[in-house]
Amino acid sequence: MVETPCVKICRMLEGGSLCRGCGRTLEEIAHWTEMSPEGRRAIMGGLAERLRRIQMLDTASRSEA
Repeated sequence: MVETPCVKICRMLEGGSLCRGCGRTLEEIAHWTEMSPEGRRAIMGGLAERLRRIQMLDTASRSEA
């Protein structure tokens, strides 16, 4: 079984840059099963920071509304 950061919340940020659920790009999601375990781990190592950025963007957009 391939390890994955997917949390079954598959919604892309406006503009389609990152998934709100896992923080991956569409390209990363599309090629995930083809990547080496090392490649997947390298991406997963940066997902926490991406998810923090997503939360900051969501917070900023709510305060502007």
